[in-house]
Amino acid sequence: MEINVMDVVIVGAGPAGLAAAIQARKEGLSVALLDEQPAVGGQIYRSVESAGAGRRTVLGDDYAAGAALAEAFARSGADHIAGASVWNIGRDLRVNYLRQGASMALQARNIVLATGAMERPFPVPGWTLPGVMGAGAAQILYKTAGAVPREPVVLAGCGPLLYLLADQYLRAGVTLKAVVHCTQHGDYMRSARHLSSAFKGWRDLSKGLRMLANLRHHRIPVYAGAQDFSIVGSARAEAFCFTHDNREHRIDTPLVLLHQGVVPNTQFSWALRAKHSWNARQLCWVPETDAYGQIEDSGIYIAGDSRGIVGAKASACQGRIAAIAIAAKRHGVSMTDYRLKEAEIRKEMRRQLHIRPFLDALYRPPDSHRIPEDDSVVVCRCEEITAGQIKQYAALGCVGPNQTKAFGRCGMGPCQGRLCGLTVSELIASVRGVSPETVGYYRIRPPIKPVTLGELSA
Repeated sequence: MEINVMDVVIVGAGPAGLAAAIQARKEGLSVALLDEQPAVGGQIYRSVESAGAGRRTVLGDDYAAGAALAEAFARSGADHIAGASVWNIGRDLRVNYLRQGASMALQARNIVLATGAMERPFPVPGWTLPGVMGAGAAQILYKTAGAVPREPVVLAGCGPLLYLLADQYLRAGVTLKAVVHCTQHGDYMRSARHLSSAFKGWRDLSKGLRMLANLRHHRIPVYAGAQDFSIVGSARAEAFCFTHDNREHRIDTPLVLLHQGVVPNTQFSWALRAKHSWNARQLCWVPETDAYGQIEDSGIYIAGDSRGIVGAKASACQGRIAAIAIAAKRHGVSMTDYRLKEAEIRKEMRRQLHIRPFLDALYRPPDSHRIPEDDSVVVCRCEEITAGQIKQYAALGCVGPNQTKAFGRCGMGPCQGRLCGLTVSELIASVRGVSPETVGYYRIRPPIKPVTLGELSA
Protein backbone atom coordinates (compact mmCIF):
# COMPACT_ATOMS: atom_id res chain seq x y z
CA MET A 1 0.00 0.00 0.00
CA GLU A 2 1.40 3.40 -0.99
CA ILE A 3 1.53 5.85 1.88
CA ASN A 4 1.59 9.61 1.38
CA VAL A 5 4.59 11.42 2.87
CA MET A 6 3.94 14.90 4.27
CA ASP A 7 6.35 17.48 5.64
CA VAL A 8 4.02 18.01 8.61
CA VAL A 9 1.16 15.91 9.93
CA ILE A 10 -0.89 17.73 12.56
CA VAL A 11 -3.26 15.98 14.94
CA GLY A 12 -6.04 18.24 16.21
CA ALA A 13 -7.87 21.14 14.58
CA GLY A 14 -8.11 23.51 17.52
CA PRO A 15 -6.25 26.84 17.79
CA ALA A 16 -2.78 25.28 18.03
CA GLY A 17 -3.33 22.84 15.15
CA LEU A 18 -4.90 25.40 12.83
CA ALA A 19 -2.23 28.01 13.54
CA ALA A 20 0.54 25.44 12.99
CA ALA A 21 -0.99 24.40 9.66
CA ILE A 22 -1.39 27.98 8.44
CA GLN A 23 2.19 28.90 9.39
CA ALA A 24 3.65 25.72 7.92
CA ARG A 25 1.91 26.38 4.59
CA LYS A 26 3.29 29.95 4.60
CA GLU A 27 6.73 28.38 4.94
CA GLY A 28 6.12 26.22 1.87
CA LEU A 29 5.64 22.90 3.65
CA SER A 30 3.14 20.19 2.74
CA VAL A 31 0.60 19.76 5.53
CA ALA A 32 -2.07 17.22 6.46
CA LEU A 33 -4.31 18.00 9.41
CA LEU A 34 -6.22 15.11 11.01
CA ASP A 35 -9.20 15.67 13.26
CA GLU A 36 -12.08 13.55 14.57
CA GLN A 37 -14.71 16.21 14.02
CA PRO A 38 -16.40 16.93 10.68
CA ALA A 39 -15.29 20.58 10.81
CA VAL A 40 -12.32 22.49 12.22
CA GLY A 41 -12.32 24.41 15.48
CA GLY A 42 -11.41 21.92 18.19
CA GLN A 43 -13.32 22.25 21.44
CA ILE A 44 -12.92 25.99 21.93
CA TYR A 45 -14.11 26.90 18.41
CA ARG A 46 -16.34 23.88 17.88
CA SER A 47 -18.68 24.36 14.87
CA VAL A 48 -17.65 28.02 14.52
CA GLU A 49 -17.97 27.92 10.72
CA SER A 50 -21.57 26.73 10.81
CA ALA A 51 -22.76 28.62 13.90
CA GLY A 52 -25.37 31.26 13.09
CA ALA A 53 -25.30 34.86 14.24
CA GLY A 54 -27.53 34.10 17.23
CA ARG A 55 -25.31 31.34 18.53
CA ARG A 56 -22.16 33.41 18.01
CA THR A 57 -23.75 36.26 19.96
CA VAL A 58 -24.54 33.96 22.88
CA LEU A 59 -21.07 32.41 22.88
CA GLY A 60 -19.33 35.78 22.68
CA ASP A 61 -16.61 37.56 20.75
CA ASP A 62 -13.82 35.18 21.81
CA TYR A 63 -15.68 32.27 20.21
CA ALA A 64 -16.63 34.24 17.08
CA ALA A 65 -12.96 35.20 16.62
CA GLY A 66 -12.24 31.57 15.81
CA ALA A 67 -13.98 32.03 12.45
CA ALA A 68 -11.05 34.08 11.15
CA LEU A 69 -8.64 31.28 12.07
CA ALA A 70 -10.86 28.70 10.37
CA GLU A 71 -11.10 30.86 7.22
CA ALA A 72 -7.32 31.34 7.11
CA PHE A 73 -6.86 27.60 7.37
CA ALA A 74 -9.34 26.99 4.53
CA ARG A 75 -7.29 29.35 2.32
CA SER A 76 -3.93 27.87 3.34
CA GLY A 77 -3.99 24.86 1.03
CA ALA A 78 -3.40 22.38 3.85
CA ASP A 79 -4.99 18.95 3.43
CA HIS A 80 -7.82 18.65 5.96
CA ILE A 81 -8.72 15.04 6.74
CA ALA A 82 -11.94 15.30 8.76
CA GLY A 83 -13.58 12.46 10.65
CA ALA A 84 -10.18 10.87 11.26
CA SER A 85 -9.66 9.15 14.60
CA VAL A 86 -5.92 8.77 15.19
CA TRP A 87 -5.19 5.56 17.07
CA ASN A 88 -1.41 5.30 16.85
CA ILE A 89 1.61 7.54 16.39
CA GLY A 90 5.04 5.94 16.15
CA ARG A 91 8.54 7.23 16.72
CA ASP A 92 9.04 6.37 13.05
CA LEU A 93 6.66 9.31 12.38
CA ARG A 94 3.94 7.13 10.93
CA VAL A 95 0.39 8.10 11.87
CA ASN A 96 -2.39 5.50 11.83
CA TYR A 97 -6.01 6.64 11.83
CA LEU A 98 -9.55 5.37 11.31
CA ARG A 99 -11.78 6.94 8.72
CA GLN A 100 -15.00 5.72 7.13
CA GLY A 101 -14.65 2.27 8.64
CA ALA A 102 -11.07 1.59 7.53
CA SER A 103 -7.61 2.06 9.02
CA MET A 104 -5.32 4.34 7.02
CA ALA A 105 -1.83 5.74 7.45
CA LEU A 106 0.29 8.78 6.70
CA GLN A 107 4.05 9.07 6.81
CA ALA A 108 5.32 12.36 8.21
CA ARG A 109 8.67 14.08 8.24
CA ASN A 110 7.47 15.94 11.32
CA ILE A 111 4.39 15.68 13.56
CA VAL A 112 2.60 18.33 15.61
CA LEU A 113 0.37 17.01 18.39
CA ALA A 114 -2.31 19.60 19.13
CA THR A 115 -4.78 17.42 21.00
CA GLY A 116 -5.79 20.13 23.48
CA ALA A 117 -7.24 19.70 26.93
CA MET A 118 -9.98 17.79 28.71
CA GLU A 119 -12.05 18.58 31.78
CA ARG A 120 -10.44 17.64 35.06
CA PRO A 121 -12.17 14.74 36.82
CA PHE A 122 -14.50 15.87 39.63
CA PRO A 123 -14.87 12.75 41.85
CA VAL A 124 -17.41 13.79 44.49
CA PRO A 125 -20.33 11.72 45.81
CA GLY A 126 -22.98 11.32 43.12
CA TRP A 127 -20.88 12.59 40.19
CA THR A 128 -21.72 9.47 38.14
CA LEU A 129 -25.50 9.90 38.43
CA PRO A 130 -27.55 10.67 35.30
CA GLY A 131 -28.20 14.40 35.29
CA VAL A 132 -24.61 15.28 36.24
CA MET A 133 -22.34 16.53 33.45
CA GLY A 134 -19.19 18.53 32.95
CA ALA A 135 -19.78 22.21 32.23
CA GLY A 136 -17.44 21.92 29.25
CA ALA A 137 -19.46 19.06 27.82
CA ALA A 138 -22.65 21.10 28.20
CA GLN A 139 -21.01 24.01 26.40
CA ILE A 140 -19.99 21.73 23.52
CA LEU A 141 -23.63 20.63 23.16
CA TYR A 142 -24.60 24.24 22.65
CA LYS A 143 -21.75 24.94 20.24
CA THR A 144 -22.54 21.85 18.19
CA ALA A 145 -26.32 21.77 18.15
CA GLY A 146 -27.60 24.81 20.02
CA ALA A 147 -28.85 22.48 22.78
CA VAL A 148 -29.53 24.08 26.17
CA PRO A 149 -31.12 22.74 29.37
CA ARG A 150 -34.90 23.01 29.51
CA GLU A 151 -34.88 22.67 33.29
CA PRO A 152 -33.24 24.87 35.95
CA VAL A 153 -29.56 24.07 36.39
CA VAL A 154 -26.90 24.38 39.10
CA LEU A 155 -23.31 25.18 38.10
CA ALA A 156 -20.71 24.14 40.65
CA GLY A 157 -16.93 24.07 41.04
CA CYS A 158 -14.30 26.62 40.09
CA GLY A 159 -12.53 28.09 37.11
CA PRO A 160 -13.24 30.71 34.42
CA LEU A 161 -15.38 28.35 32.33
CA LEU A 162 -17.90 28.10 35.17
CA TYR A 163 -18.66 31.82 34.94
CA LEU A 164 -18.37 31.90 31.15
CA LEU A 165 -20.99 29.17 30.76
CA ALA A 166 -23.25 30.88 33.30
CA ASP A 167 -22.97 34.11 31.31
CA GLN A 168 -23.68 32.33 28.03
CA TYR A 169 -26.65 30.45 29.48
CA LEU A 170 -28.19 33.68 30.74
CA ARG A 171 -27.94 35.13 27.23
CA ALA A 172 -29.51 31.94 25.86
CA GLY A 173 -32.45 32.20 28.28
CA VAL A 174 -31.52 29.24 30.50
CA THR A 175 -32.78 29.32 34.09
CA LEU A 176 -29.91 29.14 36.58
CA LYS A 177 -30.82 28.03 40.09
CA ALA A 178 -27.40 28.87 41.52
CA VAL A 179 -23.69 29.15 40.90
CA VAL A 180 -21.77 27.42 43.69
CA HIS A 181 -18.02 27.95 43.66
CA CYS A 182 -15.36 26.67 46.02
CA THR A 183 -12.84 29.52 45.82
CA GLN A 184 -11.73 30.20 49.41
CA HIS A 185 -10.11 33.19 51.15
CA GLY A 186 -6.75 31.43 50.93
CA ASP A 187 -7.09 31.18 47.15
CA TYR A 188 -7.57 34.96 46.90
CA MET A 189 -4.54 35.54 49.11
CA ARG A 190 -2.42 33.15 47.04
CA SER A 191 -3.48 34.73 43.74
CA ALA A 192 -2.83 38.27 45.03
CA ARG A 193 0.89 37.69 44.54
CA HIS A 194 0.24 37.57 40.78
CA LEU A 195 -1.96 40.64 40.53
CA SER A 196 0.72 42.85 38.98
CA SER A 197 1.10 40.39 36.11
CA ALA A 198 -2.66 39.88 35.88
CA PHE A 199 -3.24 43.62 35.45
CA LYS A 200 -1.17 43.42 32.26
CA GLY A 201 -3.91 41.12 31.00
CA TRP A 202 -6.58 43.64 32.02
CA ARG A 203 -8.82 42.72 29.09
CA ASP A 204 -9.28 39.22 30.50
CA LEU A 205 -9.85 40.58 34.00
CA SER A 206 -12.51 42.98 32.72
CA LYS A 207 -14.32 40.12 30.98
CA GLY A 208 -14.49 38.21 34.24
CA LEU A 209 -15.82 41.24 36.10
CA ARG A 210 -18.52 41.73 33.47
CA MET A 211 -19.61 38.11 33.86
CA LEU A 212 -19.91 38.47 37.64
CA ALA A 213 -21.85 41.70 37.18
CA ASN A 214 -24.24 39.92 34.83
CA LEU A 215 -24.91 37.25 37.47
CA ARG A 216 -25.72 39.97 40.00
CA HIS A 217 -27.90 41.77 37.47
CA HIS A 218 -30.00 38.62 36.98
CA ARG A 219 -30.03 38.02 40.77
CA ILE A 220 -28.58 34.53 40.45
CA PRO A 221 -27.65 33.13 43.88
CA VAL A 222 -23.87 32.79 44.10
CA TYR A 223 -22.41 30.78 46.98
CA ALA A 224 -18.72 31.65 47.37
CA GLY A 225 -16.27 29.42 49.21
CA ALA A 226 -18.60 26.43 49.34
CA GLN A 227 -17.34 22.99 50.40
CA ASP A 228 -18.41 19.35 50.80
CA PHE A 229 -20.04 18.94 47.39
CA SER A 230 -22.34 16.00 46.73
CA ILE A 231 -25.19 15.10 44.39
CA VAL A 232 -28.01 13.02 45.81
CA GLY A 233 -30.63 10.94 44.05
CA SER A 234 -31.74 7.35 43.57
CA ALA A 235 -31.94 6.74 39.82
CA ARG A 236 -30.74 10.23 38.77
CA ALA A 237 -29.69 13.58 40.19
CA GLU A 238 -32.35 15.09 42.45
CA ALA A 239 -30.44 17.69 44.46
CA PHE A 240 -27.07 19.34 44.89
CA CYS A 241 -25.76 19.54 48.46
CA PHE A 242 -22.91 21.58 49.95
CA THR A 243 -21.84 23.56 53.00
CA HIS A 244 -21.56 27.34 52.97
CA ASP A 245 -20.74 29.59 55.94
CA ASN A 246 -20.84 26.50 58.17
CA ARG A 247 -24.41 25.72 57.12
CA GLU A 248 -25.63 22.76 55.08
CA HIS A 249 -27.49 23.61 51.88
CA ARG A 250 -29.58 21.56 49.49
CA ILE A 251 -30.76 22.80 46.10
CA ASP A 252 -33.30 20.58 44.36
CA THR A 253 -32.35 20.24 40.70
CA PRO A 254 -32.38 17.55 37.99
CA LEU A 255 -29.21 18.89 36.32
CA VAL A 256 -25.83 19.69 37.87
CA LEU A 257 -22.93 20.93 35.76
CA LEU A 258 -19.57 20.40 37.46
CA HIS A 259 -16.28 22.01 36.51
CA GLN A 260 -12.89 22.52 38.16
CA GLY A 261 -10.67 23.46 35.26
CA VAL A 262 -9.07 21.59 32.40
CA VAL A 263 -5.91 19.49 32.14
CA PRO A 264 -3.69 18.52 29.20
CA ASN A 265 -4.73 15.58 27.04
CA THR A 266 -1.47 13.63 27.28
CA GLN A 267 -2.52 10.21 26.00
CA PHE A 268 -0.37 10.41 22.86
CA SER A 269 2.71 11.81 24.61
CA TRP A 270 2.51 9.04 27.22
CA ALA A 271 2.11 6.41 24.49
CA LEU A 272 5.22 7.83 22.79
CA ARG A 273 7.12 7.25 26.07
CA ALA A 274 7.92 10.95 26.34
CA LYS A 275 9.17 12.16 29.70
CA HIS A 276 6.50 13.84 31.81
CA SER A 277 6.70 15.90 34.97
CA TRP A 278 4.11 16.79 37.58
CA ASN A 279 3.12 20.45 37.36
CA ALA A 280 2.41 21.39 40.98
CA ARG A 281 0.94 24.75 39.91
CA GLN A 282 -1.65 23.28 37.54
CA LEU A 283 -1.90 19.91 39.34
CA CYS A 284 -1.43 17.77 36.24
CA TRP A 285 1.11 15.93 34.13
CA VAL A 286 2.88 17.83 31.35
CA PRO A 287 5.24 16.41 28.69
CA GLU A 288 8.82 17.63 28.72
CA THR A 289 9.77 19.42 25.50
CA ASP A 290 12.31 21.90 24.22
CA ALA A 291 11.50 25.59 23.69
CA TYR A 292 9.80 24.77 20.38
CA GLY A 293 7.65 21.96 21.78
CA GLN A 294 9.76 19.07 20.44
CA ILE A 295 9.95 15.79 22.36
CA GLU A 296 13.70 15.08 22.62
CA ASP A 297 15.09 15.08 19.04
CA SER A 298 12.19 13.10 17.63
CA GLY A 299 10.59 15.36 15.02
CA ILE A 300 7.41 15.22 17.14
CA TYR A 301 6.23 18.54 18.53
CA ILE A 302 3.49 19.33 21.04
CA ALA A 303 1.63 22.63 20.87
CA GLY A 304 -1.23 24.14 22.83
CA ASP A 305 -2.99 22.93 25.94
CA SER A 306 -1.76 19.35 25.53
CA ARG A 307 1.66 20.74 26.53
CA GLY A 308 0.29 22.63 29.58
CA ILE A 309 -2.79 24.82 29.96
CA VAL A 310 -2.17 28.19 28.29
CA GLY A 311 -5.48 29.13 26.62
CA ALA A 312 -6.59 29.47 23.01
CA LYS A 313 -4.53 32.45 21.87
CA ALA A 314 -1.28 31.29 23.46
CA SER A 315 -1.94 27.83 22.01
CA ALA A 316 -2.07 29.36 18.54
CA CYS A 317 1.28 31.03 19.21
CA GLN A 318 2.81 27.70 20.21
CA GLY A 319 1.49 26.14 17.01
CA ARG A 320 3.14 28.86 14.91
CA ILE A 321 6.45 28.49 16.78
CA ALA A 322 6.47 24.73 16.21
CA ALA A 323 5.80 25.33 12.50
CA ILE A 324 8.71 27.74 12.02
CA ALA A 325 11.04 25.37 13.90
CA ILE A 326 10.02 22.59 11.50
CA ALA A 327 10.44 24.92 8.50
CA ALA A 328 13.96 25.86 9.60
CA LYS A 329 14.92 22.21 9.88
CA ARG A 330 13.24 21.29 6.61
CA HIS A 331 14.90 24.14 4.71
CA GLY A 332 18.27 23.42 6.30
CA VAL A 333 18.71 26.82 7.92
CA SER A 334 19.37 28.03 11.45
CA MET A 335 16.62 29.32 13.69
CA THR A 336 18.50 32.63 13.69
CA ASP A 337 17.10 33.13 10.20
CA TYR A 338 13.68 33.16 11.84
CA ARG A 339 14.66 35.20 14.90
CA LEU A 340 12.51 38.25 14.09
CA LYS A 341 9.45 36.15 13.30
CA GLU A 342 9.97 34.01 16.39
CA ALA A 343 10.49 37.06 18.62
CA GLU A 344 7.23 38.61 17.40
CA ILE A 345 5.26 35.43 18.13
CA ARG A 346 6.85 34.95 21.55
CA LYS A 347 6.05 38.55 22.47
CA GLU A 348 2.40 37.94 21.65
CA MET A 349 2.44 34.66 23.59
CA ARG A 350 3.85 36.37 26.69
CA ARG A 351 1.07 38.95 26.46
CA GLN A 352 -1.53 36.18 26.41
CA LEU A 353 0.09 34.44 29.38
CA HIS A 354 0.21 37.43 31.75
CA ILE A 355 -2.96 36.34 33.53
CA ARG A 356 -2.22 32.62 33.65
CA PRO A 357 -0.35 32.47 37.03
CA PHE A 358 -3.18 34.48 38.63
CA LEU A 359 -5.82 32.10 37.28
CA ASP A 360 -3.86 29.00 38.28
CA ALA A 361 -3.54 30.28 41.85
CA LEU A 362 -7.10 31.59 42.20
CA TYR A 363 -8.84 28.54 40.75
CA ARG A 364 -6.75 25.77 42.27
CA PRO A 365 -9.16 22.84 42.85
CA PRO A 366 -9.31 21.88 46.54
CA ASP A 367 -7.87 18.56 47.66
CA SER A 368 -11.29 17.24 48.68
CA HIS A 369 -12.57 17.64 45.10
CA ARG A 370 -9.57 15.84 43.58
CA ILE A 371 -8.74 13.21 46.20
CA PRO A 372 -12.02 11.68 47.47
CA GLU A 373 -12.32 11.35 51.23
CA ASP A 374 -15.50 9.27 50.88
CA ASP A 375 -14.42 5.69 50.14
CA SER A 376 -17.65 4.97 48.26
CA VAL A 377 -16.95 7.54 45.52
CA VAL A 378 -16.43 5.88 42.13
CA VAL A 379 -13.07 6.88 40.64
CA CYS A 380 -12.74 4.56 37.63
CA ARG A 381 -16.12 4.89 35.95
CA CYS A 382 -15.39 2.24 33.32
CA GLU A 383 -14.62 -0.54 35.81
CA GLU A 384 -16.58 0.94 38.76
CA ILE A 385 -13.57 1.06 41.08
CA THR A 386 -14.06 3.21 44.19
CA ALA A 387 -11.68 5.46 46.09
CA GLY A 388 -11.77 3.01 48.99
CA GLN A 389 -10.61 0.15 46.78
CA ILE A 390 -7.70 2.17 45.44
CA LYS A 391 -6.69 3.10 48.99
CA GLN A 392 -6.77 -0.61 49.88
CA TYR A 393 -4.56 -1.41 46.89
CA ALA A 394 -2.03 1.19 48.06
CA ALA A 395 -2.10 -0.18 51.60
CA LEU A 396 -1.38 -3.67 50.20
CA GLY A 397 1.69 -2.43 48.33
CA CYS A 398 0.39 -0.99 45.06
CA VAL A 399 2.97 1.70 44.30
CA GLY A 400 1.45 3.36 41.21
CA PRO A 401 -1.48 3.58 38.80
CA ASN A 402 -0.15 0.95 36.46
CA GLN A 403 -0.24 -1.63 39.25
CA THR A 404 -3.92 -0.88 39.94
CA LYS A 405 -4.69 -2.67 36.67
CA ALA A 406 -3.46 -5.92 38.21
CA PHE A 407 -5.22 -5.29 41.52
CA GLY A 408 -8.63 -4.45 40.07
CA ARG A 409 -8.62 -3.47 36.36
CA CYS A 410 -8.60 0.24 37.21
CA GLY A 411 -7.79 2.20 34.03
CA MET A 412 -8.42 -0.74 31.70
CA GLY A 413 -11.81 0.40 30.40
CA PRO A 414 -12.67 2.14 27.11
CA CYS A 415 -11.42 5.56 28.28
CA GLN A 416 -7.95 4.07 29.00
CA GLY A 417 -7.52 6.08 32.18
CA ARG A 418 -8.47 9.49 30.81
CA LEU A 419 -11.16 10.02 33.46
CA CYS A 420 -9.41 8.41 36.41
CA GLY A 421 -5.66 8.73 35.83
CA LEU A 422 -5.07 11.97 37.72
CA THR A 423 -7.28 10.91 40.62
CA VAL A 424 -5.57 7.54 40.93
CA SER A 425 -2.10 9.12 40.94
CA GLU A 426 -3.08 11.59 43.66
CA LEU A 427 -4.97 9.01 45.73
CA ILE A 428 -2.02 6.63 45.83
CA ALA A 429 0.35 9.52 46.54
CA SER A 430 -1.79 10.63 49.49
CA VAL A 431 -1.86 7.10 50.98
CA ARG A 432 1.89 6.62 50.51
CA GLY A 433 2.74 10.15 51.67
CA VAL A 434 4.75 10.95 48.54
CA SER A 435 4.35 13.27 45.56
CA PRO A 436 2.35 12.29 42.44
CA GLU A 437 5.61 12.49 40.49
CA THR A 438 6.97 9.63 42.62
CA VAL A 439 3.82 7.60 41.99
CA GLY A 440 3.72 8.11 38.21
CA TYR A 441 0.95 7.47 35.71
CA TYR A 442 -0.55 4.68 33.64
CA ARG A 443 1.55 3.09 30.91
CA ILE A 444 -0.47 4.09 27.86
CA ARG A 445 -0.28 1.85 24.81
CA PRO A 446 -1.83 2.05 21.35
CA PRO A 447 -4.46 1.81 20.11
CA ILE A 448 -5.33 5.15 21.68
CA LYS A 449 -8.85 4.78 20.29
CA PRO A 450 -10.78 1.49 19.98
CA VAL A 451 -10.06 -0.32 16.69
CA THR A 452 -11.93 -3.37 15.40
CA LEU A 453 -10.32 -6.21 13.49
CA GLY A 454 -12.62 -5.35 10.60
CA GLU A 455 -11.29 -1.77 10.49
CA LEU A 456 -7.71 -3.01 10.53
CA SER A 457 -8.32 -5.54 7.75
CA ALA A 458 -10.15 -2.93 5.65
